[in-house]
Amino acid sequence: MVKKRFHFSLQTKIMGLIAALLVFVIGVLTITLAVQHTQEERRQAEQLAIQTARTISYMPPAKGGHEAEAQEVIEQMKEQTGAYAIYILDEKGDIQSTTGKSAQMKLERSREMLFGGSHVSETKADERLVIRGSAPIMKEQKGYSQVIGSVSVDFLQTETEQSIKKHLRNLSVIAVLVLLLGFAGAAALAKSIRKDTLGLEPHEIASLYRERNAMLFAIREGVIATNREGVVTMMNVSAAEMLKLPEPVIHLPIEDVMPGAGLKSVLEQGDMQPNQEVSVNDLVFIINTKVMTQGGQTYGIVVSFREKTELKKLIDKLTEVRKYSEDLRAQTHEFSNKLYAILGLLELGEYEEAIDLIKEEYAIQNEQHDLLFHNIHSQQVQAILLGKISKASEKKVKLSIDENSSLAPLPAHIGLSHLITIIGNLIDNAFEAVADQSVKEAVVFITDMGHDIVIEVSDTGPGVPPDKIEAVFQRGYSSKGMKRGYGLANVKDSVHELGGWIELANQKTGGAVFTVFIPKEKQRGNPFDSHRDCGG
Repeated sequence: MVKKRFHFSLQTKIMGLIAALLVFVIGVLTITLAVQHTQEERRQAEQLAIQTARTISYMPPAKGGHEAEAQEVIEQMKEQTGAYAIYILDEKGDIQSTTGKSAQMKLERSREMLFGGSHVSETKADERLVIRGSAPIMKEQKGYSQVIGSVSVDFLQTETEQSIKKHLRNLSVIAVLVLLLGFAGAAALAKSIRKDTLGLEPHEIASLYRERNAMLFAIREGVIATNREGVVTMMNVSAAEMLKLPEPVIHLPIEDVMPGAGLKSVLEQGDMQPNQEVSVNDLVFIINTKVMTQGGQTYGIVVSFREKTELKKLIDKLTEVRKYSEDLRAQTHEFSNKLYAILGLLELGEYEEAIDLIKEEYAIQNEQHDLLFHNIHSQQVQAILLGKISKASEKKVKLSIDENSSLAPLPAHIGLSHLITIIGNLIDNAFEAVADQSVKEAVVFITDMGHDIVIEVSDTGPGVPPDKIEAVFQRGYSSKGMKRGYGLANVKDSVHELGGWIELANQKTGGAVFTVFIPKEKQRGNPFDSHRDCGG
């Protein structure tokens, strides 16, 4: 059985926590103040009772004056102090004067009668709890003081309790007001936090954080985010790898991480055009940026990028594979045409002509195929040359394989895509060179004698002008029109990737000769020369 998880909202948590803290703090303060006030009220009542008793005990009417005078004095004192009752007792403890209802009562002899001291006590008067302060009445006789009576002053405890209750009510009102203010502050704080978190709860933010990390580290594109000051706040592993950093870095200016990309100006001026080509530390990237804004304010930018070299390699490989496929299609198309021609001759009864055509094609194919299959033992190279032979037949170009060619199976590090790029483009370039010539011939020579694999393609074209030898390997250069000039540049890149080099020369009889040298061993680091002019 799956247990349900209850998620309390952030506002509920904040208000609950603040409410609990306020109730606890206000409760403790209220109780503390109430206890202190109760003690203070009682202490003041006790002090007032004993001070009143002492004051009356020093008055002459209390020391044996007329009873009427004593009665008048205690009535005045009662009215002034708010006492419940005042008693004047003789030395036997009998009440001489009183303002209370117990005029006929005989109070207990207390310690002031016995020891001549003052004290405070709690007792009952008329069935009511009172705080009683008592003081002795002293009289000087023959050089010493003698206790001749006492004064007792009563204050009702109920009056003290009422004062305490009134104080507690005031404290309670203040506590409730503070609690309400605390609730209002908690609600405002929770609302502000929800606004800052875009209305998301903490568990939702945590879930988004985990998902974001998983996505960033799963994608192969480099991703970098900055704040409004242009300081990097996030970088995924792919970005660090592309920028040749040992690990993702943050808290650095974006201009230090991607110098020359112009990202600081993007942050200051606005959005950037998509798929912009920028150079960073001699590396070329295709970069996209997005300015993060909210409420009209810029919070930073997000940069995604990928290395142009990888895209170029992928596009080039797809292009070369497409050419390879077209060559095979040309081979199929050429043989289909010849089969239809033979079929037509047979249907017309022209058996002799059909046999002659078969013998002619057999002789041509046998000569080329014997040389190809006996001397070239690399199936990849065989497939490429077969396709080009058929394409040459379509273009009415004679493509020959030099009888001195010989090739063993190629090393593993030389892939099919490399061969398609190098051999295919060199032969296609030869086809284009002889397209307008009266003699349309191209010759391929391949050998692996020595430490290098040598691939040579010559043609009967006009050759390459000496001042253009430097330019033919540049990407985009072509004498055939716009959107051309990528074949020889791709050849150069593939040869360089394999650690080899390429030479270009013009023949004395006319036409160009392209010679490629590829080391057999991958570890061998031959320097790459974009071309070597071998002389005419």
